[in-house]
Amino acid sequence: MKLQHFIGGLEGLEPSSFEKRVFVQPWEERIFGIHVAMMALSNHLEVNQTVPTNFKSFWTWGHLRTGAENMNPFDYFKYRYYEKWLGGISGFFVDSGYVSKDELDAKTAAYLEKLDAPLPEGGEPAIDEQVIEYLRVGDSPKCDVPVQPKFKVGDVVTVRNPPPADHCKLPGYLRTKQGVVEEVYEGAYNYYFPTGDGVGDPMPIYNVKFDSHSIWSNFTEPSTAIYVQIFEGYLEDPA
Repeated sequence: MKLQHFIGGLEGLEPSSFEKRVFVQPWEERIFGIHVAMMALSNHLEVNQTVPTNFKSFWTWGHLRTGAENMNPFDYFKYRYYEKWLGGISGFFVDSGYVSKDELDAKTAAYLEKLDAPLPEGGEPAIDEQVIEYLRVGDSPKCDVPVQPKFKVGDVVTVRNPPPADHCKLPGYLRTKQGVVEEVYEGAYNYYFPTGDGVGDPMPIYNVKFDSHSIWSNFTEPSTAIYVQIFEGYLEDPA
């Protein structure tokens, strides 16, 4: 991931927020609900073909993360968590033609003029049922594809240093670091779409153990290890 998404170990940053509430403002619950509904109605789900919805796009956690990772780093640190969600989802709806920027600006202005105005009525039982079912079963990345893991438990591996992509599942602080395979998860796992840096097609996932000193030098406690689940596409044999 890009720097603003994995800043572990960096010094001199401003104090982080320790807010414990999941939702601080009511609108945050609504934007979370919109995102969940978009995932439940995504066109890659077969059941979507039987639900009366105007949403015909491909939308997953990966698409939400892509929007956040593409933000200017200064904007990323300026906005709160769900403000980033709001910007990414709004941009997606505009870019996909569901609403124009002028229409969205007009709706925003009308809302700001009358903050207590009632929200539009909604409610389609078939959509509600599908969203609830999606929350129950999710969208598993595990694939019924035979693959032979390249590494086994106990192997020393090096984390690749792929060029930055629009979206990356590799923690930035692990690039070029060496670790030991602790567990090889059964089966193969894909990602929602190719990220351009080695992830997308079905592949094994490993639980890799790293010595914290090899990552953050003597800033960590002695004999401390961290464990990270990593796609095989991000690993290679030691040089």
